[in-house]
Amino acid sequence: MVKLNFEIDPNIQFSLDGSIATIALNRPEKLNAITPSMSVSIINLANFCNESNDVRVVILTGLGPKAFCCGSDIKELDTYQSPWAHRMKHDHCDAIAQIHKPTLCAINGYALGGGLELALCCDIRVSTQNALFGAPEIKLGWVGGGGMAVYLNKTVGASRASRLLYTGDSIDANTGLSWGIVDEVFDSQEAMMISVLHLAKTIEERPPIAIQTAKLNMHAAVNMPLDQAVRYERDLRTICFYTDDAREGKAAFKEKRAPYFRGE
Repeated sequence: MVKLNFEIDPNIQFSLDGSIATIALNRPEKLNAITPSMSVSIINLANFCNESNDVRVVILTGLGPKAFCCGSDIKELDTYQSPWAHRMKHDHCDAIAQIHKPTLCAINGYALGGGLELALCCDIRVSTQNALFGAPEIKLGWVGGGGMAVYLNKTVGASRASRLLYTGDSIDANTGLSWGIVDEVFDSQEAMMISVLHLAKTIEERPPIAIQTAKLNMHAAVNMPLDQAVRYERDLRTICFYTDDAREGKAAFKEKRAPYFRGE
């Protein structure tokens, strides 16, 4: 049982298996639409995962047969006292994107609006065959606010991102696979979760400092100019090379044994 110093919304499930944390949206009757209370819980859990040395990998998923997440609960949007209050709210997408550890997103069914944004904030994404991806906000008179245009543009390119943003229409799992929104599609939710857990366990066994450094390296590769990104990569390599984990990795290789990484 994980001990937390904050309460979690009942529509969010959290577990820690070894050093693999799972955050699951559990409001299937509403297609896992996110309420303000759920958003706060996601933010708090993301911060916990960042701060806890017990967490090495984070899985984000949605429970139920139809949806990963269809975005914010539209009925709750009227609860903000002013447009400024809406603008200045803490964003759960930002919190997920800022997790230092690897994040895996398992998408079952709809990933629409803020749900697609939430998925795109994760490092690795897979889905079931019944997944649908879309940015339907335009049909309601607004645009996404969790980084939709930025993440889509970086993931699928400007033309395809524009098609999704301007029409509000959805694409299916196979199209999402060919566009790079997900890198694998499964026939069932069970098969997807088995694969995701296997991947998480593989990452869990890797040295934590090197894994987090690799994530920093990936962000630099995407966001920095080429020359800066290469220099940054060399700085990161130098930091990693002189850790206890790197010394353990070299020793284990020479001694032909499995390494034991402590994150030091």
